[in-house]
Amino acid sequence: MIRRIEGVVERVELDRVELAVGPYVHEVLVPEIVRRSLQQRLTQEVALHTLEYLEGNPARGNLVPRLVGFLSEVEREFFELLCEVEKVGVRKALRAIVRPVAEIAAAIDDQDTKLLASLPGIGAATAEQMVAKLRRKMPKFALLVARETPGDVRGLDVYGETYDVLRSLGHSESDARRLVDALRNEKKKVRDVQEALEVIYRQVQQPR
Repeated sequence: MIRRIEGVVERVELDRVELAVGPYVHEVLVPEIVRRSLQQRLTQEVALHTLEYLEGNPARGNLVPRLVGFLSEVEREFFELLCEVEKVGVRKALRAIVRPVAEIAAAIDDQDTKLLASLPGIGAATAEQMVAKLRRKMPKFALLVARETPGDVRGLDVYGETYDVLRSLGHSESDARRLVDALRNEKKKVRDVQEALEVIYRQVQQPR
């Protein structure tokens, strides 16, 4: 299974991009948020975190392998969860992600079905299903920050991973979220989870 692909952006279309990898050109399906970013990076080399699936009718023997790409592992993980919602599937999930993952995740976490129903292909019934199935899994994704440059996706992963580590260390969901929110409000860049934890625990030990 191809989980990551690096290549030069040769072409950007409505729902897909073409990446030149050596002598080969690969077609990768992307959601709107990824397409907008890659539109600014034509002729540049990028790395996409990918997943594969088969599209078509198995009864007729016309299955076609497809690649779906994202700018970070966290975006890909969110997409896979979204595909688990009844009647969503790959194509509908791709159409729906027109807003940042953090914004959609926060809407699920806050049970904002009005915002969710406004996403392409997601009506009121599906919005309710998204909340019911995914709400408990959303805090990690709701903590993602907007990327500062199209090519810098490290910040997207660090906050979510830090949340996971805090939970594994025994912090409650609300406490872990509060600590990561405080870290993010510091507006200080952290390079990795270790540095994030050091900053968080320094803040906790400071006298108020």
